[in-house]
Amino acid sequence: MAAAAPPPARLDAPAQWRAVDCISDLHLDAAHPATLAALLDHLASTPADAVCILGDLFEVWVGDDVLQDAASFEARACALLRQARERLPIWFMHGNRDFLIGAGFSRATGIALLEDPTLLQLAGRRWLLSHGDALCLEDLPYQQFRAMVRAPEWQSRWLAQSLPERQAQARAMRSESEARKHTQSLWADVDAAAASAWLQAANAPTLVHGHTHRPAEHALADGRRRLVLSDWDMDHAPRRAQALRLSAAGAQRIDLAGG
Repeated sequence: MAAAAPPPARLDAPAQWRAVDCISDLHLDAAHPATLAALLDHLASTPADAVCILGDLFEVWVGDDVLQDAASFEARACALLRQARERLPIWFMHGNRDFLIGAGFSRATGIALLEDPTLLQLAGRRWLLSHGDALCLEDLPYQQFRAMVRAPEWQSRWLAQSLPERQAQARAMRSESEARKHTQSLWADVDAAAASAWLQAANAPTLVHGHTHRPAEHALADGRRRLVLSDWDMDHAPRRAQALRLSAAGAQRIDLAGG
């Protein structure tokens, strides 16, 4: 399955900005209170001028109407994110777990949505931001699933179901996903040729993405590279949480898990 290089959206940082933090794959849910607390602490204390969340902020998102229940985890988390947004700009890009986040989430949090991919221009540098799942071409079943659930027709049918029906189906899909992790030793990684093609189309030297949970730096063709973000889990050992701080000086990994 080919991955045509899509024209990226643009995020032009104001001239006075000096740094932007990129994070991804927090997989927030009610069972991970320490991870949510770590996120809120970072949003309250980071010296960066803005934060870009590159997908999978939530473990699952069945539709914005989940926010109608003020007692739900999602509604409580979004109220806290609204408070954090009052301090600094925050952007969110859809992941493979929370691709149904929409305008209701933005209204509740004040967080703007980013297209995938987005070209960030900051302090004279160009960074291509993506969740990364669209580039994992060897995982053909996932790419077929992704194409299906991103279609407006599928989403309309899904959202037409009752909230309890959607929540039950989401729990079943999560259980199936967890079961696959025990039988599939290695998940497909980002395709290097496709990543290079995306960067060439965007005229950018560096791709920043999440999704794979394999934080690293990879060299690509023609001197380009891709930087992979860490996933977060502050509720289980080994604890992990990183931010990638982008600035005129380059990219710096910030360990937020205390070693």
